[in-house]
Amino acid sequence: MHYGGYGDGGIGWGGWVAMVVMMVVFWGAIAWVIVTLIRHSGQRADQPPPGASDALQILDQRFARGEIDDEEYQRRRTTLRDTR
Repeated sequence: MHYGGYGDGGIGWGGWVAMVVMMVVFWGAIAWVIVTLIRHSGQRADQPPPGASDALQILDQRFARGEIDDEEYQRRRTTLRDTR
């Protein structure tokens, strides 16, 4: 017996398009999770937050020029590293 057309219990074009879209969404979500894990695994707990690195560089330069003493330098450096 020959089955033809859309009346054979198949999913049709709409079903195939939905499956393709869902596969793209699924693999996109997997890729996003992997990228997120890789990005966060590179950050250690003792690293300053991204914006603080500029402030630490400025602080290092001020200390090197002699604008601030060691005590103030250490206090500010600790403050910048603890700010997250």
